[in-house]
Amino acid sequence: MGLLTETVLWPVAIFTVIFILLVDLMCRRQCWSSRYPRGPVPWPLLGNLLQVDLDNMPYSLYKLHKCYGDVFSLQMGWNPVVVINGLKTMREVLVTYGEDTADRPEMPTFPHLGYGQKAKGVVFAPYGPEWREQRRFCVSTLRNFGLGKKSLEQWVTEEAGHLCDAFTAQAGSPFNPYPLLDKAMCNVIAAFIFAHRFEYGDPGIIKMLEVLKENTREKIGLIPEVVKIFPILLRIPGLADKVFPGQKTFRTMVEKMVTEHKRTWDPEQPPRDLTDAFLAEMEKAKRNPESSLNEATLPLLILDLFGAGIVTTSITLTWALLLMILHPDVQRRVQQEIDEVIGQVRCPEMEDQARMPYTNAVIHEVQRFADIVPVSLPHKTSRDIEVEGFLIPKGTTLIPNLSSVLKDETVWEKPLHFHPEHFLDAQGHFVKHEAFMPFSAGRRACLGEPLARMELFLFFTCLLQRFSFSVPAGHPRPSDFGIYAFPVSPEPYQLCAVVR
Repeated sequence: MGLLTETVLWPVAIFTVIFILLVDLMCRRQCWSSRYPRGPVPWPLLGNLLQVDLDNMPYSLYKLHKCYGDVFSLQMGWNPVVVINGLKTMREVLVTYGEDTADRPEMPTFPHLGYGQKAKGVVFAPYGPEWREQRRFCVSTLRNFGLGKKSLEQWVTEEAGHLCDAFTAQAGSPFNPYPLLDKAMCNVIAAFIFAHRFEYGDPGIIKMLEVLKENTREKIGLIPEVVKIFPILLRIPGLADKVFPGQKTFRTMVEKMVTEHKRTWDPEQPPRDLTDAFLAEMEKAKRNPESSLNEATLPLLILDLFGAGIVTTSITLTWALLLMILHPDVQRRVQQEIDEVIGQVRCPEMEDQARMPYTNAVIHEVQRFADIVPVSLPHKTSRDIEVEGFLIPKGTTLIPNLSSVLKDETVWEKPLHFHPEHFLDAQGHFVKHEAFMPFSAGRRACLGEPLARMELFLFFTCLLQRFSFSVPAGHPRPSDFGIYAFPVSPEPYQLCAVVR
């Protein structure tokens, strides 16, 4: 019996190995062209998966960039990937070829997380009518609720006041500012989406932010990358819940909030928030079966807005306060400019920004130095393109390495140091560099960039107007090295906030 089993299993094993190798060769056939970008030699089946440090992808890409140049290739499992580096190449790919590189690669994990075939949200939607419709809706809704007008500015300023009150309650004692910053940013987005504000001690906001953090942690590392490359693994019962528990939990929370919100929606009244506006558009679109404004899309759109609108801004402000306590001379110059332009009585306004070049330069330098999203979300070519003499075939995944631009030593005087003068000319006027692209560029640039810029200026100036920040007595000087995650955050630290 044992001999018979061996006789059967050996041919099966040999056939399986040959089949896998043939599939591997077929998947790489487009990479055989002499004009395809160079890269490290991939292993059979796994490609370069074990040759890059997925727990510190920016450093891996930095080394590969130094070795292979601005355009190089990787093979992630069976998926061909081309990494884009440097300002000139980045603009060529994302802007000049914007129409041909705005697509997204398939997300094979979505069906296992409960997403429909068409409903992918605005961030991961394929480039086409569905994406255009959702992005147009988001941009117009932001505009209708006051982006660039006084109403949304007052909304942000009010939340900045609540945040300052929470800092004052610390009574000058050492504390970690990140949890309070996180809650403030969550309230801005929650108010826009659900017309709701949480008290900072509300268990609802605490639970939401805990799940959101878990959700973001699940998106990087070896195990998530393996199941994305080999999604067949997610057919194993219960594996999706173990690999992506936060994503499913957060979606369930959002769907519950949407259901509760619908009970109070009055279609005869002006929309209170984005959810009301979406429900109204959904009613109009019922006669159009091609519309993406439907029941399945709404929670995914909200997930995208929460994920993109909270964590990145709160992490950036956490970096900003860290850099202020590490560079007290910069903090004093910002406060001097605030005192001269705004004073210490009235609240900062967005129109003040034009008269505050140094503060504006500091905020931009925080974003450049912190480099919190060093690797952009992947793009995909919708046709063959030629970049720097290389031929990149249709259907190739593109990884824009934004860090290679924000830390480009040929552009910035001190690329690895915090240096606000990067954004000032000899006369002290603010200058925005073409290489400043923390929000990416082209058609897939962050749609929330205008809101994020408003939040960063108003929250930062409100905090520096009210408080002086310092390293607590007896505490070691914090590090300005980031911890790679999505996004990159500073190591946990404490500060003292003393009312000015």
